[in-house]
Amino acid sequence: MARYILKRFSLMIVTLFIIITATFFLIHSLPGSPLQNAEKLTPELQAQILAQYGLDQPIHIQYFKYLGGLVQGDLGTSIANGQSVTGLLMNGFSASVFIGAQGLILGIVIGLILGVLAALKRNTWIDSFATGTSIIGVSVPSFVLAATLSYFIGVELGWLPANLWGTYEHTILPSIALSFPVVAQISRYVRTEMVEVLEQDYMRTAKAKGISRLAITVKHALRNALIPAVTVMGPLAAGIITGSLVVESIFAVPGMGKIFVDSITSKDYTMVMGSTIFYSVLIISALFIVDLLYGIIDPRIRISGAKE
Repeated sequence: MARYILKRFSLMIVTLFIIITATFFLIHSLPGSPLQNAEKLTPELQAQILAQYGLDQPIHIQYFKYLGGLVQGDLGTSIANGQSVTGLLMNGFSASVFIGAQGLILGIVIGLILGVLAALKRNTWIDSFATGTSIIGVSVPSFVLAATLSYFIGVELGWLPANLWGTYEHTILPSIALSFPVVAQISRYVRTEMVEVLEQDYMRTAKAKGISRLAITVKHALRNALIPAVTVMGPLAAGIITGSLVVESIFAVPGMGKIFVDSITSKDYTMVMGSTIFYSVLIISALFIVDLLYGIIDPRIRISGAKE
């Protein structure tokens, strides 16, 4: 197991290094100046500001200096406002992670319930409802659902705040919008796998032994059905993280999405790098956790991974 974890962790580090390197050179290759209102600054003042942030040095020198600071946990200083990149990211992270985690948990719970019920009640209205929900969640982008929820529930019905940020009520609609794709994917995979598992010979044997339906469903059918569901949880977590960029804008959430978009618009090199690294770590960590869950749910995966 330790070897399995070490191998996956090593792949994480290599992947992160490639992302950092590619992003650094791509962002520095963009046309234009990272200085705000550069056309209004004198050449001498521009040179002074560029020197302050080390942007007057050759690109390879900048790259190695950035890596050196990164190893020490320093993401640099924002060119746009002179504040610490780490501090700015932490300020926006709390809002983003709250609605993201809330949406992910909500989606997983509802998706599992729908998937199990649809498998146990095949060809009934419950099955049709679960299928319809999956189609909506897969085909309709989260930002469209966000705009719809904001207008009808927030504006027309007035049940919840349509936008802005402040209380727990402001987090409900963004989280619901982010949860729809999760519900769709999880319920679809769980239903498909459970239908197949329930028809296996060992399930019939368990029923013949007099084991209760609840025990069969939870201990045998659901555990086997979770493997494909866990497979998509990593990408779904990543999708929520990146998909929240637009959703946060619709609901005026002061999160990572606003910071990321603003940094790209202003060509704030250090802020773009910091945001990209931050998102990458979250996504790669989510995929790493999925790999570990494989080994917990199905020990055969862990064993085969250890032998590689």
